Amino acid sequence: MKHRIHSSLGQVRLLYLAGAAWLAGCATAPPHPASPPVPPSSAAPVPSQLAPAGDAVRAQGFARWIEDFRVTARAAGISDTILREAFDGVQELPRVVAADRAQPEFTRTVWDYLDTAVSPQRVARGQDKWLQVRAEADAAAARYGVPANILIAIWGMESNYGSNYGDIPTIDALATLGFEGRREEWARGQLLAALQILQNGDIDRGHMIGSWAGAMGQTQFLPSNFLAYAVDADGDGRRDIWGSMADVLASTANFLARSGWQADQPWGTEVQLPPGFDVARADATVRQPAALWTAEGLRSADGSALPPLTDAEVLLPAGARGPAFLVGPSFRSILRYNNSVSYALAVSLLSQRLAGGAEVQAAWPRDLQAPTRSQVLALQTALNKRGFASGTPDGMMGPATRGAIRAYQRSIGVPADGYPDPELLRRLRE
Repeated sequence: MKHRIHSSLGQVRLLYLAGAAWLAGCATAPPHPASPPVPPSSAAPVPSQLAPAGDAVRAQGFARWIEDFRVTARAAGISDTILREAFDGVQELPRVVAADRAQPEFTRTVWDYLDTAVSPQRVARGQDKWLQVRAEADAAAARYGVPANILIAIWGMESNYGSNYGDIPTIDALATLGFEGRREEWARGQLLAALQILQNGDIDRGHMIGSWAGAMGQTQFLPSNFLAYAVDADGDGRRDIWGSMADVLASTANFLARSGWQADQPWGTEVQLPPGFDVARADATVRQPAALWTAEGLRSADGSALPPLTDAEVLLPAGARGPAFLVGPSFRSILRYNNSVSYALAVSLLSQRLAGGAEVQAAWPRDLQAPTRSQVLALQTALNKRGFASGTPDGMMGPATRGAIRAYQRSIGVPADGYPDPELLRRLRE
């Protein structure tokens, strides 16, 4: 999966990322029999994970941070037994800090992202894995109203159908992020939630593994999301999103259902826009029932009637030159799972292909390149200089930058799709 923090924890919603995917110690308790074996790298930190030799001052600072957190956790009701299990032998992991600080210069276009996320190989593997877990998927779908193919698609996106969900001890990762300090308040909250999971008996420390950012299990729940949404669907008294497919799929369905999935509505559909359509209306702030979009001349890509979506918006993930989609509340529930338009579109299209549906019909503008972070920074700076407020330049495409691009595009008489193509930057620099 992409290492990231789920949007339900308060991330700013980076809608319409201009086609880029901006894109997430050793336990003493015996392992749970239903859980998968602990990978060797999670049983004990390897030398590359440990603090540099001789860095005694930093090691002492980490130890003091842990002792301070013990006091906080004990006051919150965490037992000394769990505190010993969690923190005796806890390690600071430098690679977690490195991953958290990484700011990739180069990004991917949405079509490049989808080429991998919805590849023929992933579709074929997903159809095979779906057959293997059909009973659990159907049960979760019936209970929560989220289609089974959506659940299988998220499973595929997050861990390649359970084959890779991370091997980093969650306690170590979150303690490292808390001590490092850039997001200490967030990390402390997630670490306390992780301790509550241990105290509830859902998993032991050795099997609580996942990504560098603290996301856990086969569909990558953060600890706070686990406490809020994880489900014991197999009735064994534990919520096991690592080893029980019933729990994995039911927990994922519960998250989506409680995040706005509409059981009577699909995620959306690819559409044909009518001649002369104002692409400035392809914006998250412009929502209306599918019937009104039909009245404006929109049709599904195959020419059929639009599905009965409420509060539907037009999505142009590659700008005016690329495919268009009409998406509704169910699509936005996927965004709450991972706040990336490229991710939500990949889940939606993968689910469609898993169920035997069509590929994207319109052509992607493959001659375009994704802007680098430096280019977006220069774009934001130039927009601000010309009086089109894009916020504080940070190299990230957010709603303010997109709105500023639209305003500038209108001022020069080009389609206001908010897409930062190279020609736009060139004109701004002139």
